[in-house]
This record gives sequence, C-alpha cells and structure tokens, in this order.
Amino acid sequence: MSIDNKIKVGILGASGYTGADLVRLAAAHPHMELSVLTANSHAGKKYAEVYPHLGAMNLPDLITIDQADWSQLDVIFCGLPHGTTQKIVASLPKHVKVIDLSADFRLRNTDTYKEWYGHDHFAPQLQTKAVYGLPEHYREQIKKADLVACPGCYPTAALLMLIPLLKAKLLDINSIIIDAKSGLTGAGRGLKQNTLFAEAGEGFSVYGVAGHRHAPEIEQELSVAQGDDVMVSFTPHLIPMNRGEFVSTYANLAAGASITDIRQVLNDTYRDEPFVRLLEEGAGIGTQYVRGSNQCLLSAHADRVPGRVLLFSTLDNLVKGSSGQAIQNMNLMFGFEETLGLNQQPMFP
Repeated sequence: MSIDNKIKVGILGASGYTGADLVRLAAAHPHMELSVLTANSHAGKKYAEVYPHLGAMNLPDLITIDQADWSQLDVIFCGLPHGTTQKIVASLPKHVKVIDLSADFRLRNTDTYKEWYGHDHFAPQLQTKAVYGLPEHYREQIKKADLVACPGCYPTAALLMLIPLLKAKLLDINSIIIDAKSGLTGAGRGLKQNTLFAEAGEGFSVYGVAGHRHAPEIEQELSVAQGDDVMVSFTPHLIPMNRGEFVSTYANLAAGASITDIRQVLNDTYRDEPFVRLLEEGAGIGTQYVRGSNQCLLSAHADRVPGRVLLFSTLDNLVKGSSGQAIQNMNLMFGFEETLGLNQQPMFP
C-alpha cells in the first residue's frame, strides 16, 4: 500500500457492466486508485468512449490484459467471463490480492466445477486458498484472504436469507423452492438474442430450467450451514428492467418451528449488519427500494398454508450482487472500514 494510504487497483474486464459499476463506486472510495483497466475489445480507447457517464473521472486508458503491468498493483478485480480467470490469477505476482467476480473460484470441489462449467479447473492449487466472499458469513476468513470468490447475484440474495435459517434448523431442507428474477444486466453486456429489447422489453421469461450454474453454489453454502447435503429447486427468470433482483423462497417449517422463530433468527443475525435488513411485518419490499445501493432487504411471512413460510429478498444485482460486494470484500482484506465507499442510499423512484 502506498504511503498516502491509496491502494493501486486493477480491473480486468472494465468494459462490462460489473466493471463499470466498480469504476463508479471507486469514485466515492478515498483509498482506491484505479491504475489498470483492461478491456480487450476496447483496448486503446479512453474510458469515456465506452461509458460517457464516467468521463469526469481521471481514468487510465483501456488496455489489453497482455499489456498490463501487475507489479505495481495491490489488488485486482476480475470481471471476466467464467472460465477465463483461473490461468490469469495463477500467473499474477504473489503480492497481488485478487477479488474474482466470475464463478471460477466459487465452487470448492473442482469436480463439481468441471461438471457445471464443462472443463477442468485450471488452477486447482489456488482453489484451496479461495474464500467465499459473502462478508456477513465469512468476514473473518475474508480479512485474511489473498483470493476471494465473490458470490453470484442470485446466491447472494438467496443465501443471506437462508443460511441463518438452516444453521438454526428452522426449515425442512427437502421443501425449499427458490423462485428468482433478475434484470437484464445479469446476462452481461455481450450481444445475446434473448436480451435484445425487442425480445425482452415486454416479456417475462424463464431460463436455465433445472440447470442454472448458480444452483450448485447455493447448495454448497446451504449444505455447510445445515451440516448435511441440501438440494433445492432453483429457477431463474429474466424481467424487463436493467437492474434489480428479487428472490422468492418457499419452504416448509421444520417440526416445532414458527414464523416468530424465523424472524427472530434473521433479526439476531443481521441486527448489526450495515447492508442487510429484515423489514417490519407488512412493509413493502421490491427492487425499487435497493436500486444503486449495496443493500439487501429481507421479508418473512407465514403462508396461508399451515406450516409453510414465504421468504423474500431483494438487491441490486450489480452492487450487492456483484461490484459493491466486491468492494466490501476489498475493505475487509485491507483493513478499511467495511462500509467505505458503499454508503450510497438507494435511488428512488
């Protein structure tokens, strides 16, 4: 770290949506100095040519990954597509801390990674060092980590709700159904037919049915919380908006558990957390109440069907679901105040 308490930061994949939000959030962080921005498809351009809304920032020009000098950096955020990060991270200087926003280090079992991502893990020696970057549940490990795997946006919203409840053995683990919806930025900035305006603009569609790659990530963390293998029904949907994520979870209560127990455990778990909040009963919950912020809101209700509960969580998929959580992890890794640069309140309406 430099003598002025600035850390030199590199962002790989800075032209993607998550990269742009990292840059946007860095503008409010007093200790982040953006030194390297890579974007192979836009190399040679000024950042303002790709994202005019960030043109007022004093940013380095975009370069290719091959042109980057890692030696002077303190931390690198990797916002590259899945399957492209492992070899790069393995080649970095040992002093550089890494926060990976792809799925390349999220799954602890490399065989599971191969099953879901279709190729061998290219850096299995690093997988054992990777810490799952959900600060509310892995804070102490993150503080000591050199490699953090940021959770996916769907897993963040689902796990913040479910981990405390499974630790407390309040749910029937064979009954969990996760019904998830995300804005179109969750699919990335690349051209895809299903995210074209004419295809998605007035529609609501399901995708990844019974095979979305976030399912094993969710199950991995829930199994740790439960102390036993957990499988869930997880179905994601695209909704015609830019940002936002809303997860509805339906489950049976465990024998003897009640909605009062559910709310008590969530309150006890997150009472002192800066970015996660259980809403009062009857309060409205929706993506419009978290837009642009690093907040995750939770809501819990008894179903009219006896013994079942309705659990809702919402966050901005590009902030708490990605770039904001990445900076939250960085703050922990470098000993900064955890909320530094992340206190933007939601934009409403």
